[in-house]
Amino acid sequence: MRRPFSRREMIAGLGTSTAMLALGVDAQAQSGRTYRIVILETVPAELNRANLSALVRGLQERGYVEGQNLQIEYRSADGLADRFPQLAAELVRLSPDLIVTRGTPATKASKEATDTIPIVFTAIGEPVAAGVIPTLGRPGGNVTGLSAFATELAGKRIELLKEAFPAITRAGFLHNMGNPVAPPEWQAIEAAAKALGISAELFDVRREPDIAAAFQSMRQHKVDALYVGIDALTQANAKIIVDFAAEQKLPTVYISREFINIGGLLSYGQSFPDLYYRAAGLIEKIFKGAKPGDLPVEQPTKLELIVNLQTAKALGLDISANLMVRADEVIE
Repeated sequence: MRRPFSRREMIAGLGTSTAMLALGVDAQAQSGRTYRIVILETVPAELNRANLSALVRGLQERGYVEGQNLQIEYRSADGLADRFPQLAAELVRLSPDLIVTRGTPATKASKEATDTIPIVFTAIGEPVAAGVIPTLGRPGGNVTGLSAFATELAGKRIELLKEAFPAITRAGFLHNMGNPVAPPEWQAIEAAAKALGISAELFDVRREPDIAAAFQSMRQHKVDALYVGIDALTQANAKIIVDFAAEQKLPTVYISREFINIGGLLSYGQSFPDLYYRAAGLIEKIFKGAKPGDLPVEQPTKLELIVNLQTAKALGLDISANLMVRADEVIE
């Protein structure tokens, strides 16, 4: 049986090379201080290893090495968004040099907890529309980060579902509508579905028990395809969602590959590890004196279409050849 990852393995990921260690020593010598970062996340570290490894790698390459000139504290809401305010307040009391967040609820909670400690969000679907920042070019205050393009790519995901499975007529949208990102994403999905001659059904989930009820409702409404939004709740219950979709043989599109790694069918969107890696660049600028509010929010530069052919075969689903040739990665 494979042993579980230790905390250091989960945070440090692939480890530290000799060159990176040297960089860390140099940076520590030059600055004469140890930096403290706190991370407020949607899921536990063991479910977030790829992203954390990318962030730590980006920091190491810039001379910030945990255990030498860097301390990292990690807190997870474990899929419960209402825990974010309490966790944010707890982290602020630690007087960190910087807060790293993922998602709108975590970032808004952190922003409400402090207006002085710098905050870098690794991924937010709608930072302006959700009221996190006033503009992308000059976010102002103590917040900056990277956009996740949740709404901008919503219509494209519906198009990919239709392209992969031309016979679908009724697509469901599973998301926590309490997340400020979800309503505009739903509007984009409705518009795209209408243009493709598909009817769209909304399935709002706020707690884990809502997920089973949603899939039962999908069966009753004869939904024949599904789009799953990304949120603390859907991330924490990713395996449950993937299993329900498989049980009902629903062609399902996800936003990130974390769902594909556990048996999801296909995903299209930004590379979250790439966003976390790039967040290290913003962190470095802030550590060197830049004000977060003066640093423009960065956009995704790496989009990927991933198809799990193994899952398609297990479900007896045939994916169109046109989509297969366009896939950036096919899991067989």
